[in-house]
Amino acid sequence: MLLFTAPRDALLAPLQSVSGIVEKRHTLPILSNVLIEKKGDSLTLLATDVEIQIRNSTSAALGAEDVAITVGARKLQDILRALPDTADVSLTLDDKRITLKAGKSRFQLQTLPAADYPRLAPPEGEGVHFTTTQKAFKKQLALVQYAMAQQDIRYYLNGLLLVVAGNLLRMVATDGHRLAYAASPLVGDYARTDVILPRKTVVELARQLADSDDPLEVTLVGNQIVFRFGNIELISKLIDGKFPDYERVIPQGHPKLVKASRLALLQSLQRAAILTNEKFRGVRLMLSEGSLKLVSTNAEQEEALEELEVDYSGDSLDIGFNVTYLLDVLTNVSANEIEIRFNDGNASALFGLAENADFKYVVMPMRI
Repeated sequence: MLLFTAPRDALLAPLQSVSGIVEKRHTLPILSNVLIEKKGDSLTLLATDVEIQIRNSTSAALGAEDVAITVGARKLQDILRALPDTADVSLTLDDKRITLKAGKSRFQLQTLPAADYPRLAPPEGEGVHFTTTQKAFKKQLALVQYAMAQQDIRYYLNGLLLVVAGNLLRMVATDGHRLAYAASPLVGDYARTDVILPRKTVVELARQLADSDDPLEVTLVGNQIVFRFGNIELISKLIDGKFPDYERVIPQGHPKLVKASRLALLQSLQRAAILTNEKFRGVRLMLSEGSLKLVSTNAEQEEALEELEVDYSGDSLDIGFNVTYLLDVLTNVSANEIEIRFNDGNASALFGLAENADFKYVVMPMRI
């Protein structure tokens, strides 16, 4: 039975947009599959790992009957990628196998019943609904997502806090050693709602969202969040937990203000990082009037010294940091100038941007 024919890219593009969440090894074999549904000339591809579900629709499929099947997502994607760009692809179903034909190429793949495919039901009921642009949301994600924890036993740190309140959207991420905060305006006035997005959802959104002013619709209901943009619908469960009070972590009134070229500081830290101790990755910042020295050493008694001209006129300061935490923030912001506020050698540092008062990055010092 002919399922449908379609240009290669009409099938590959939506498949690539949904298959990123498919786990290679899963206890349920069907979760390695993608669900393909054809209704009329509409083709829908859906993938899930039971925590996140992504659906993409396209209208380029031709075929007589409506049908639903599941087939191995990675295999299908690899086959389509390997075919010529201009190929037309046809899929036929025979018993429990589909045959994919393109030119003189022919592949047979096993299927599993569509009826057995688990799905996340879209949330029902009144919730919080707001619209922003893909570009604005993606830019805000980029300012904070690198500070999320990875595989921390405090599971709520392995995600990103999303706060909708009044006319502001706030995002916060922390791994307990550093914290990134960014806010952006929303159209409307909303009651405060705090949710924690799973790490995998954040990574997928960062990958999928476009740098465009096209709309992104976000709906929060119960323990789920739904993102709709372009032809894509992404449903994700939320992390149930109590996120740390980020407002208490952001220091107030640090008197020592340093202004430096972001790029010059980034490049100096990248060079100093070469000779840091591989385990501790520590770098010393030695601050004096108009000057910032960066010093790193390692177990072989090797040393790197970098000196930068900076805008600073306060007391001298000697403080240590994990160089990775400093490189992360300097890599992920795009300003020409960075502002850093210090108190003393034992207090956290506050990174900010002159042109964006809605971004803050706090990093704890380390003893070196």
